[in-house]
Amino acid sequence: MELRQLQYFMKVAQKEHVTQAAEELHVAQSAVSRQIHQLEQELGVDLFIQKGRNLQLTPVGHLFCKRVESLMKELDQAVAEVHEFLNPEHGEIRIAFPHSLGIHLIPTVVSEFKKEYPNVKFRFKQGMFPSLIRDVISSEVDLAFISPFPEKHDQVKGDIVLTEELFAILPPNHTLAEEESIHLNQLKDDKFILFSEGYSLRPIVWQACSEAGFSPEIAFEGEETDTIRGLVAAGMGVSLLPEMAFFQSNPLQPSRVRISEPKVTRTIGLIHRSDDKLPLVAQAFRNFLLQYFDLHRGDCE
Repeated sequence: MELRQLQYFMKVAQKEHVTQAAEELHVAQSAVSRQIHQLEQELGVDLFIQKGRNLQLTPVGHLFCKRVESLMKELDQAVAEVHEFLNPEHGEIRIAFPHSLGIHLIPTVVSEFKKEYPNVKFRFKQGMFPSLIRDVISSEVDLAFISPFPEKHDQVKGDIVLTEELFAILPPNHTLAEEESIHLNQLKDDKFILFSEGYSLRPIVWQACSEAGFSPEIAFEGEETDTIRGLVAAGMGVSLLPEMAFFQSNPLQPSRVRISEPKVTRTIGLIHRSDDKLPLVAQAFRNFLLQYFDLHRGDCE
């Protein structure tokens, strides 16, 4: 069975007429008839029946047509993906990232990249650390920003693009709200608002509190920086958030105070599959990102 046979079959099924199908295919009518006959012989069934001057699909022809239609769509998509792979100025980049990077970082770098590659499309996906790893391994995405950076992983590899400081965020009326910097153990008696289990910032905050000599008492748990920031601003507790979490316009804001001891940071990396060659368009974006963060490293750290 040849691809040409399937293409001719689908065109005849669409036009219900060999002559019209041949005209659209820019081939002789006899060539279309011959390919359809050979296909029917190979399958051992009649795919069409004559109805006046037209051809109509038989019941088994209808069944075969549905399968071939799906197959041809998949083939067209595969061809499109190959073209996208080979052309770094077009195509689609599939990238995943944690929610906290979607507030400022992702819009910024994508906007900058689009200045050079205006025809490139993006497909975005947000997730937590485990799902980001899974999406890269399963090829659901080409690239993923992730925090913390997985230093050792058999199936993904990448680069640390920046290290970001975490700040204490306090209710505006907190006794330490006006301080330039504090030791984290000064918050040992406060109730904490943390990210839920599975979010990468939670163990970072927990480890920092442990280094400061206490275990945080959790008052609330949340899944978005906006929620945590809002609860702190409303006086429900304290928390630690990275600097990127403060790019917003909500008028209800907590106070932000630098932590001098212990130093609390998170690494942000850009990863991809270890055993896979990136499409050229995704590789172009990766190269752009590495250059971008290298150029702006002083601004980000």
